Amino acid sequence: MEKTKNGSRAKKILKIVVAVVLVLTLAQLLVLGILGGIGPFGFIRENKIKNHPGNKPEYDFSQLTAMENSPLAGGKIAVLGSSVAQGAASEGYAVGEYLAARFDCALTKEAVGGTTLVDNGKSSYVQRMYNLDKFEPFDLFVCQLSTNDATKRKPLGEISGSKNLEDFDTSTITGAMEYIICYAQETWDCPVVFFTDSRYDSEAYGAMVDRLLELQEKWGIWVLDLWSSDEFNAISDAERDLYMNDGIHPTKAGYRDWWGLEQERQLLEYLAG
Repeated sequence: MEKTKNGSRAKKILKIVVAVVLVLTLAQLLVLGILGGIGPFGFIRENKIKNHPGNKPEYDFSQLTAMENSPLAGGKIAVLGSSVAQGAASEGYAVGEYLAARFDCALTKEAVGGTTLVDNGKSSYVQRMYNLDKFEPFDLFVCQLSTNDATKRKPLGEISGSKNLEDFDTSTITGAMEYIICYAQETWDCPVVFFTDSRYDSEAYGAMVDRLLELQEKWGIWVLDLWSSDEFNAISDAERDLYMNDGIHPTKAGYRDWWGLEQERQLLEYLAG
């Protein structure tokens, strides 16, 4: 009889513990969803982004005008990337839109947030690059050096001694970059340009930038480098609050009045070369 009572009491305690754990887990998910704007709470994040000072109407890209004598006037550019190319914190306006407006050319953008250069499935840069029309006469191919590879600790890999498409290990960052460069050059026969993030706290991303600059030598590509310059990155806290939604993602003001100006300068230098 005593064993039966003890067993019943143990079952009740177990049910209570399970119920408490379940409630705490649901509460945690609810808090994370609200604070992070995840899932059904996405509207919270969208509203926060919309109301960011750097996304005020005065920073709209509609105020951009085309430069005179643009070397890309009437041309077409392709942009491949993740959330930074997508404009995740700037209502969809990002590097591609800035360059298209200033250089007076048409834009085709293939950008999905959270994706990597490393080929780990159908959403990777390597796989999504195939979504771009191989018969489109692009005048410039632009690729974002993804921060996600650094965040997700993808292996850096080694530079290949080959220039054959089938020889690159796309399970590594370096191999994926080489594959993208080689495919773009062979498919569209146009200049290939990568762009980096501005500097943030990531040794892994810094190593990726260094590797990209090595690949610049091998492949003759161009790098719109926002990472390396101390002067470019030496902005005030007030400017950083305006230009960046977080350490990685710019606002409209950040793309238009900080990143864009420097990327434009560097791209003009390359195209004039």
